[in-house]
Amino acid sequence: MSIDAYTDRYLPLLEDELRDALACRDTLSMYYGMMQYHMGWLDSNLDPTEGPQGKRLRPMLCLLTCEAVGGQVEQAAPAAAAIELVHNFTLIHDDIEDGSSIRRRRTTVWKQWGLAHGINAGDGMLTTAFLKLSQLHDRGVPFQRALRAQRILAETCLAITEGQYMDLAFEAEMDVSLDGYLCMIRNKTAALIACSARLGALVGGADREIVEAYARFGENLGLAYQAIDDILGIWGQEERTGKSAFSDILTRKKTLPIVYALADPELRAVYGQKVLTERDVARVVSILERWRARDYAEQIARRHSKQAMRCLEQAGQATPARLMIRDYALSLLDRTF
Repeated sequence: MSIDAYTDRYLPLLEDELRDALACRDTLSMYYGMMQYHMGWLDSNLDPTEGPQGKRLRPMLCLLTCEAVGGQVEQAAPAAAAIELVHNFTLIHDDIEDGSSIRRRRTTVWKQWGLAHGINAGDGMLTTAFLKLSQLHDRGVPFQRALRAQRILAETCLAITEGQYMDLAFEAEMDVSLDGYLCMIRNKTAALIACSARLGALVGGADREIVEAYARFGENLGLAYQAIDDILGIWGQEERTGKSAFSDILTRKKTLPIVYALADPELRAVYGQKVLTERDVARVVSILERWRARDYAEQIARRHSKQAMRCLEQAGQATPARLMIRDYALSLLDRTF
């Protein structure tokens, strides 16, 4: 089967779970409408539309992993939806914390309806994630396994906030090490991708060793994925990525290429300014190219990609779904958006 065949099977199932989680309750159409707008289902007038909805890579990985270990994807569907809801909660709050006005080529929730509503909508999406995950036992997942899934997702959410704290703190620091950067993205980005693979294998009934092999695969995939995202944040094409190509520099983010070149006095001087201009962006890109920072970031991405593939080889029998996980992961690491 091709990845499109798996997508055709999984996405309608996932979509039903997501829409169930965010269905309007009572007379709160505006409140749930903001969340549905963020998901791409409504326009800014809260009328139905087909807007950008993201890659759905995390729930896809959860469902693929469940099937790879011999589980039933229908049982894992609440976990997959919960993961996607957590991911979108982080995006709503990230946009607020970064002051971003555009997400997926549309106005962000907080920019459209105000800061307070943006915070509250993000909180609501996080809560619905755990309510959706609580349905695992109703779908036939053994109680202890369902309880373990709740704990894993809660621990992952804490890790994400720790990573976000580090990311924000790094903006005011000039001495960020590679180890510090990797710790930050391991929590902020890789933790949820690792959680996706771990929950899929757990719900699918895999032995602990297999579950942890998938978790290590997911973590390394997440590290490689973020390294590529950092590259695209500077050198990506805005019309493909859906966000400003230089937003990471303008907000003085300590992304991987920046961390690598921070020993450069000129870069430290530019990043030491309170406000950066587009002219400063050009200077930064020139410095990064002088340091061959893109090549270095690509090297880090390849290293963790190879490690992810090694972990996947340790994850039991090479079922068709597991082989598809490999192809799917490689396609994500070869992306240009």
